[in-house]
Amino acid sequence: MKHSVRKRTASWMAFVLFCAITLCACKSYHIDVTVTNNTGSAISLLEVDYPSASFGADTLAAGANFHYLIQTRGSSPLKVQYTAANGRQVQIAGPTLYEKQEGKIEVVLLPDGKAEFHPSMTSPH
Repeated sequence: MKHSVRKRTASWMAFVLFCAITLCACKSYHIDVTVTNNTGSAISLLEVDYPSASFGADTLAAGANFHYLIQTRGSSPLKVQYTAANGRQVQIAGPTLYEKQEGKIEVVLLPDGKAEFHPSMTSPH
């Protein structure tokens, strides 16, 4: 009976060790995105496209911020689109994001359909 208990304990310890190694070996890369509306007016239908996905908001008040945490798959330029207060569709291309990058990027929407991008991210691998 003692041998059976030792065997179960050893099996359990091996399983716990395997789980710990697996969890430690996985690295999740994230980019914290902040969009700030400095256009002077509320905007609507905000959409931010990044490699393999997108996020957005129905409206964003003048002076407001919108935060979102993303994880990229592949690489492509960050793209922002929204509807301005005058009804005009605005589309702006930003910097290229790469898989396994992490850090943050600030997107500041400006009047006249312009934007500034302030990335602070790791170099692509």
